[in-house]
Amino acid sequence: MKGRVLVVDDEEGIRSFIAEILQDEGLTVTLAVDGRQARQLLDQQSFHLMLTDLKMPELDGMTLLRQAKELIPEMEVIVLTAYGTVDSAVEAMRLGAFDYLRKPLSGPEELCLIVDRALERRRLREQGQQGRGDENGVMVATDPAMRPIVEQLSRVALTNTTVLLQGQSGTGKEVAARMIHRQSKRNSAPFIAVNCAAVSAELVESEMFGHERGAFTGATDRRRGRFELADGGTLFLDEISEIPLPLQAKLLRVLQERSFERVGGSRTIEVDVRLIAATNRDLEQEIARGTFREDLYHRLAVFPIGLPRLCDRPGDIIPLAQHLLTKISHQLGRPNLTIGEAAQERLLSYPWPGNVRELSNALERAAILSNGDAIEADGLILNRPPNANSAPVLDGTLKAIEREAIKRALATVNGHRKKAAAQLGIGLRTLYDKIKEYDLK
Repeated sequence: MKGRVLVVDDEEGIRSFIAEILQDEGLTVTLAVDGRQARQLLDQQSFHLMLTDLKMPELDGMTLLRQAKELIPEMEVIVLTAYGTVDSAVEAMRLGAFDYLRKPLSGPEELCLIVDRALERRRLREQGQQGRGDENGVMVATDPAMRPIVEQLSRVALTNTTVLLQGQSGTGKEVAARMIHRQSKRNSAPFIAVNCAAVSAELVESEMFGHERGAFTGATDRRRGRFELADGGTLFLDEISEIPLPLQAKLLRVLQERSFERVGGSRTIEVDVRLIAATNRDLEQEIARGTFREDLYHRLAVFPIGLPRLCDRPGDIIPLAQHLLTKISHQLGRPNLTIGEAAQERLLSYPWPGNVRELSNALERAAILSNGDAIEADGLILNRPPNANSAPVLDGTLKAIEREAIKRALATVNGHRKKAAAQLGIGLRTLYDKIKEYDLK
């Protein structure tokens, strides 16, 4: 078992007995002599589980339970009750307690069983909310260029070292991060991913660190941030270079002290998070431009790993395509889809400027357009890298992308349909049908 537990009881013998058993199980235990001290600790720290007696002076267990659920709603609570107060324990469960234990405790077996179940429920609830995405933690890497990369990922996974993943968009940085998490000792805890570029500058601090009720307009409830959600597990910050400079200072402090305050709050929250960052930019150039802090860079780049472009690992193109198609075909309800030989040759001859992400998109388009059980070459619509004179595709629908690709191909060969079909990798008859369908004159 892993986790932080707060044990609250005014009887020293009970506290010590529970602490000794739970520490032997690998849990971190904090003791409180009464409800008032427990409340102070809850204001200062975050716990995964609280065991509390119901009968205590000054601040009783029922009141403590109510206040704890307001402060840390995700924390599980087990109440301790004497034989004559079972009704109070049942009432505590109505208020959100996970279960109750009768005093005197019968032995370590019952205590460990209930504690384990409570922590398991908390873990499953978080995974259900966030998704572990284990299927995305499978890395296809058979090309010789990937062997040293896989070895580095496997070695660093066994540590708690901060990792910086560098590479072009679509090279699989999140897959690498999930692989590190899956092979680490934290694999039973959450993996939380944040795309920093997708969060507005106004909300990024709240997204990372959470906020208290009333912290700003629209903050109607307390909200946990991604650091709290990842407690005990791994936090993956993609596009780290997009974080605003003022927030970079706070992120640096969290990496140094492993603690922070929510927006609008004063309670210091301690977390145990393994950080993995990723970027498609040269952070040293960003430092020179003044858009990225040098001290934060050195904190992040403890173990930098560069991921190669897909065209630099050609031996992975077909295995990757087959792996991606398996997932795509199941999503489409066509689990028997394969890739024809001519289509495989076409995949190998294309430069893949968009890397693995472009490969996945191309396969999904081809799977939708395919009429049989095999994707053929003429079903692969591959866009060449845009040049300065090419107009951007404004509509992202499948038909718009296909129409734009055909329109570009015809323009580059002055309307010569046979040459356009060859450039697109589709049959001449298919091209005629598409020209008619899209009314391309």
